[in-house]
Amino acid sequence: MAQAAPSVPVVASFSPSSCALDRGAEEPGEVGRRRGPDLAHAAPSSVAMDLGPVTICGEVTVLHGGFLLAATLCHPKSLSELAKSDWPKVGKSILDALQEICTSYTVYPPQPTMWKKKAIVVLWSKILLSGAPSTSTNQRWKDDILFSVSNMIPEINHTVLFELLKAVNMPQLFAQLLLVLPEHICQKELETFVEYIATETSPEDVSFFLDVWWEILKHKEGQEDRLTLLFHSITHQHLSESDEMCQPPKRFKSNTQTSPVSPMAASLFSILMKGLKWIKDSIGPAKMKCCALANLVDSLSILITAECQQDSLPAHVYLAKISSVVMLWERDCENRFNQKELDEKVQEAGRSMSLLSVNQLLDESLLVDLGFLSSLLEDWSMELQGLLSDPQQICYESYRLLDSLTALQKNLVNRTQLESQDADMAQAMLELEELIADFLETNPKLRGRNSDSTLTASVAMVIIEKRMDRHMEICPIFASEKSWAFSQDWVACLVKNKELFQKPELILQLLETASAFSSPAEAPKIQKQQPIVSKTILECYMELSLPDKNKVISGVLATWGRQGLSSVLKTFSEEFQEELNVTFNQIIQSASGEGFQKAVAAVSRVVVLNPEATIKKMCSLAVANLGTHQFLAEILCSFPALSFQECQDTDVSISLVLRCLKETVWERISSAKEKEQLLEFIAYLMQPSGASPLLSPGEVTQNFVLPFLKSNDPRVELSLQILEKVLKVSVPSDPNWVYTCHPFPLILCLCKLLEGFTQYWHKPKDLHSCSLQSKDLVTTTLSELCNVMLAQKDSVSPGLWTQSVSWLHKKAATLDWTIGLRLKDIYGDYFKNEVPATLFEVCQLSEDEWTSRPLPSYGEGTGLLAWMECCCISTAMREQMLVLLVVNVDNPEEVNLFSKGFLLALIQVFPWCSQSEWQRLTHVVKSLLEREVLYIPYSLEYIQYLPLLNYRPFAYHLQFSVLLLRAFQFLCSSSGATWLSEDTWKHVARLYCLSLSDLLSSVKNIAHCQWHPAEEKNMTRELSFVYIQLYCHTLHVSAMLPDNGTGETLLLLALEILSQYEMLYDADESLGSTLRKANEKHFLESITENVSNKKLRTMLLQKLSKL
Repeated sequence: MAQAAPSVPVVASFSPSSCALDRGAEEPGEVGRRRGPDLAHAAPSSVAMDLGPVTICGEVTVLHGGFLLAATLCHPKSLSELAKSDWPKVGKSILDALQEICTSYTVYPPQPTMWKKKAIVVLWSKILLSGAPSTSTNQRWKDDILFSVSNMIPEINHTVLFELLKAVNMPQLFAQLLLVLPEHICQKELETFVEYIATETSPEDVSFFLDVWWEILKHKEGQEDRLTLLFHSITHQHLSESDEMCQPPKRFKSNTQTSPVSPMAASLFSILMKGLKWIKDSIGPAKMKCCALANLVDSLSILITAECQQDSLPAHVYLAKISSVVMLWERDCENRFNQKELDEKVQEAGRSMSLLSVNQLLDESLLVDLGFLSSLLEDWSMELQGLLSDPQQICYESYRLLDSLTALQKNLVNRTQLESQDADMAQAMLELEELIADFLETNPKLRGRNSDSTLTASVAMVIIEKRMDRHMEICPIFASEKSWAFSQDWVACLVKNKELFQKPELILQLLETASAFSSPAEAPKIQKQQPIVSKTILECYMELSLPDKNKVISGVLATWGRQGLSSVLKTFSEEFQEELNVTFNQIIQSASGEGFQKAVAAVSRVVVLNPEATIKKMCSLAVANLGTHQFLAEILCSFPALSFQECQDTDVSISLVLRCLKETVWERISSAKEKEQLLEFIAYLMQPSGASPLLSPGEVTQNFVLPFLKSNDPRVELSLQILEKVLKVSVPSDPNWVYTCHPFPLILCLCKLLEGFTQYWHKPKDLHSCSLQSKDLVTTTLSELCNVMLAQKDSVSPGLWTQSVSWLHKKAATLDWTIGLRLKDIYGDYFKNEVPATLFEVCQLSEDEWTSRPLPSYGEGTGLLAWMECCCISTAMREQMLVLLVVNVDNPEEVNLFSKGFLLALIQVFPWCSQSEWQRLTHVVKSLLEREVLYIPYSLEYIQYLPLLNYRPFAYHLQFSVLLLRAFQFLCSSSGATWLSEDTWKHVARLYCLSLSDLLSSVKNIAHCQWHPAEEKNMTRELSFVYIQLYCHTLHVSAMLPDNGTGETLLLLALEILSQYEMLYDADESLGSTLRKANEKHFLESITENVSNKKLRTMLLQKLSKL
């Protein structure tokens, strides 16, 4: 494809009015393909003016015409030879052309500033590239996007550029373009500019020079527009030094990831200060002298702080300074920013608040510059004092000078404190600091005048709405300034920018500000705005993450207490109850893992509105609604902020959740299911899965256990169950929590409860606050408490431990003697085991560990009774007693006497045993039978004939069943019939059923596990015999029990035995089984006919008839 002629190249158009010439024979598609990569940085056609005329178009033609006219007027000189004095003659034609372009309506709305920038970029690049190393024209038009436009402009020099910049008054553009040049070009161009200004210096030159210097000071990297980046790309492509020239040229891409601007070299300040020395005599007005001094002072401050860390201004100072500057501009009609919009003023004032950073200048140069500032201050002091002391001449220039001098004074003090400081430099800085102090002393305060609150508020809102520098630092001021709050503008700004306030600290500040208007006097003033503000704050809160929401909840609780936001504004409490009910109705209906996060989000809203009401609602639902307690506990534990501690009237702190539990459910709980759910709810709150606990073991014990551990308290059993849960917390937040709960008095309370069980059946039924089965709960809890205390023993001083153990021993000595044995681990080596003296008669006890205790009720022959009571205490004590028991098995009379004494002791202990104690005794019986220490003859009262079979595997089962039968025969004899109450009979009947059920399970295990398969044919008859014997013994016991409903449990047991026998009966198909089964059925029916209870007899006979 043929290339277009180099003289008329067409590069990508950046103007909607572009009239690019055709590229010769090039296809339209080819043009598109060539333009594509070059336009990566360009905006769509609707905003193409961002980069402007870089191709031949109407506007460029007008500019071309202006320069042709200027060249004609300049003749015989060329524009490249134009002198400063020649500009008035030729400048008008160029400025008129530029004015025509800027006011053209090819794009609406007009963009005059943009066209000025484009013209400057084209002209400056032409000047710079005209001296660049030679590059082929064919290559230039491909690589240089400005090539076609700059070729239309005649050759020009810096005079045209500088005068044009002065004429359009664009010092900021000049500074921006200057600072993106390659470093060596940047310095050279600045030197050229300073030399130009210093020649034939006019007031306009001075003003423009000072403005450029000020713009350089305010420059920030990373804020370059596309046109500036284009200029950077072209100049670096063609003007880089030799070490960069080896890189192949690249077309400009606007999607650069990082700013190409390097940190400003300190040498630029040297050039500017040199220029000030050259033109200082040309600076006339006092305001201009203020600007010159301020520039010099700010430059020196930057150089001095290059070695020190410069702290940024606090946000409130930053805002106050911007407001002061804006106020001064609004009052100064001559200031160029006076007619600007407020956002433009704020933007510009903000730029002056943070000056750029540079490399450190050599001390020699800095020393000279410090001296120069001192001389200027001395020379201009009188004239400046006249301006500064006149209240009618307060202006931005004087404000800036005094502010800059104050900052430099502070920086000088900081710099002189550096150890590495040179002596001469330190002296020069000290002298300058004194000079500045004297100068400022004459003007004791900055002349900026504090701006009024309304202006400051407007400035803050502009910074926030326009997302200007440090806008996030202004947000806390906006949120906390009560004098601005609830104004129409303040509310509008909050609503429009609410995403900026989605931070915990800002939400809390907004709430605190809102709370200032909750009084009856203030509330009417904000009646219309209140719902909007409340809604917006809640929306901000709901957008937070869960950890941040917890921060807000913590702040709300700390500031306003348990009622949360409901006490801040009325709008927060309106319709709260309805919202609370709807929220939890939805949660209860969809209580599942899938909806957990949604449920937490919903609760987070109501919990911040009213934490107390929300927690109470959750506690009520957790207890009342079956199966929801864990789900609700998981939701509650998602808010660790609710572990908030509040002080009671007694100055004792209590957590909010605990208080709500006490006030909501503790007094109202009734059913067993509610108690169970409450226990699980509390347990989860103490030890949640993957969350922080809301309740500590210590506070739960202090509030739900200690006040209720009394034998006459109706909640004692529930308190014991709670204490059991508390002791099972594996990793409590406070490992030494138990010693904050008065552990030794707590042990004594448990011991007294155990003491109460020794008289359990002697008390009236209505005085029983808990069942006998809770005795096991007391014993296990006491044992676990002792273990926890011993594990944390090191946290208590030895003296205090000894004193406490002695106190406990003294108190426990008045209780039943078995309680002291339960405390043996706590007693340690301090005290021996105290037991009845008769125990020594049946056991071989060491006097080093055991000692007798005078107990009148344990007279002669009660040794086995004491021994059996010891066996009931714990598994470890049982095993120890079995080892220490002394019975001469070689003496038949002794074995016989022991067996009779064992039965007598058993029936005395039996009614007082809890379930676990009775199971320990059954193990004792089994152990003694296996060792053949206990002799239990098996009677033939329920045997018609004796089958010649092997009953040894079932010897224990049969003997134990007979032992229980004999025990009940004693208990139900005429001498013992009135000994036990109705409830006692029911209790012993339950223990009997428990033992027989265990025997049945053991029989089945033996049948399935211990017998050899080859002998299975023999197993049926032995099992039949055992089942029949157990059935007969059960009916016998049932017949002896009082007829007051106590036999109902034995009925169920008898039916269970028959069910086991029925399975065996149906499975037996051996030879001769028919006759044997018929005999067994007849025998069972004859035994069952003797049952006196008609209802029981009928049910059993119906069961037998199905065989």
